[in-house]
Amino acid sequence: MIIDTLDNIMVYRNISHDIFSGLSFLRNAEPDIDLGVFDISDNVKVIVGQYETGDGFSDSFESHRRVIDIQYPIIGIERVFWSPIKYMDIDIPYDYEKDCIYYKNPHKQAMHVDIGNNIFAIMFENDGHSPQNFIHSSELIKKITVKVSI
Repeated sequence: MIIDTLDNIMVYRNISHDIFSGLSFLRNAEPDIDLGVFDISDNVKVIVGQYETGDGFSDSFESHRRVIDIQYPIIGIERVFWSPIKYMDIDIPYDYEKDCIYYKNPHKQAMHVDIGNNIFAIMFENDGHSPQNFIHSSELIKKITVKVSI
């Protein structure tokens, strides 16, 4: 997992064109962006959603095989728990259509990051993540998730 600020996206311009284009989209997005799904390129898709954060952390993590997730709340702050999938048990096997595996029993060194307010997270194939959690109390989040095909 990579955690960084939108101020530093130039670091990623030579690492991956697709990741950089997703980060550039985030940096230029406005809080009044419409909800929905947008294609940036053949390899990069953006999903804009809105929801209330919850106290839903229940050892349920997900990962993806065909995309890298770049997650950024453009309104609000959200807690995302992280654990390496190598050390977790599969709870729900891989679903090709949803490109998702669900895991349980996070590693003893699992941690969390609070994203939003200029801070984004990039989750790779081996990063189990559990988003949509509140920090102190539930709040309305407007979140942009960039899906970068791998």
